[in-house]
Amino acid sequence: MNLQTSYLGLNLKNPLIAASSGLTNSIKDIKEFEESGVGAIVIKSIFEEEIMAELNHSIAQTNRPGTLYPEIFDFFDIRDMEDSVSKYLKLIKEAKEAVSIPIIGSINCISGTEWPIFVERIQEAGADALELNMFILPSDLERSSGDFEKVYFDAIEEVKKVAKIPFALKISHYFSNLGQMIVKLSESGINGLVLFNRFYSPDIDIHKMEVVPANIYSNSDEITMPLRWIGMMSPKVKCDLSASTGVNDGEAVVKLLLAGAKTVQVASSFYKNGIKHATAMINFLEEWMKEKGYDNIEQFRGKLAAVGNNNPAAYERTQFMKHFAGK
Repeated sequence: MNLQTSYLGLNLKNPLIAASSGLTNSIKDIKEFEESGVGAIVIKSIFEEEIMAELNHSIAQTNRPGTLYPEIFDFFDIRDMEDSVSKYLKLIKEAKEAVSIPIIGSINCISGTEWPIFVERIQEAGADALELNMFILPSDLERSSGDFEKVYFDAIEEVKKVAKIPFALKISHYFSNLGQMIVKLSESGINGLVLFNRFYSPDIDIHKMEVVPANIYSNSDEITMPLRWIGMMSPKVKCDLSASTGVNDGEAVVKLLLAGAKTVQVASSFYKNGIKHATAMINFLEEWMKEKGYDNIEQFRGKLAAVGNNNPAAYERTQFMKHFAGK
């Protein structure tokens, strides 16, 4: 049984990827992920703010003005950064030495300005690929939808100038025309798109009278969002698609591959069930393939995508009318 797949030009032994999380932030857990069978690992994201804070610290140490200007990069080498930045690079290097599966670096970014120079350091540390986790909440009433979308393309262009390794963009579904945006991004020179990122959600504690985190882990119901959009967009995009959010078991992996995903990323399920749950998910995929008579993943990938599917409207239907009509 051949579970191999390709993603971002990398050869993976199977399509299951350990997504960026606190579980991919230590060599011990990274080794356990490999032992449990995952095909690749996305190292826990370093935040753009951390990168810029370290550079500002270097500026302050020299008694120069603390305001950061783009030209400051001509004066300060990225090697001056310490603490979280150096630890992150060290983690990537040690991970590459500890395991044989692909290691993907990750940057959580909110702009397309100075931070892309850090990509060079991630490459030097040995990362096989890079994932840019971008989410900009469209809450600024002074900015148009075009202004928000431009940030994504600006970041891509800046990274393309320095990247020698493949990179993917992880996005949310908050766009005024999501389908069009997915296609445009796929044609921008990136190697992959991850649909979708999951971000901090607020709740209110009415007893403590404060805003608190909510829905920290994803649940199986949330798979419907990536499933819908991968099913519709996989035949139309010019890059690889990776599925994320709501993937709790092996059945979910199969569903997303049938919709057209190249790989499937998992985090919450590993928090809830342990890292070794990866083995169960991979075993389910293998057993399902045997049951259906498939020898490799390419024989069924995208089989139920919108194009070629007997019922393409199933992905685009937004109302329950037909479902409830027979009740």
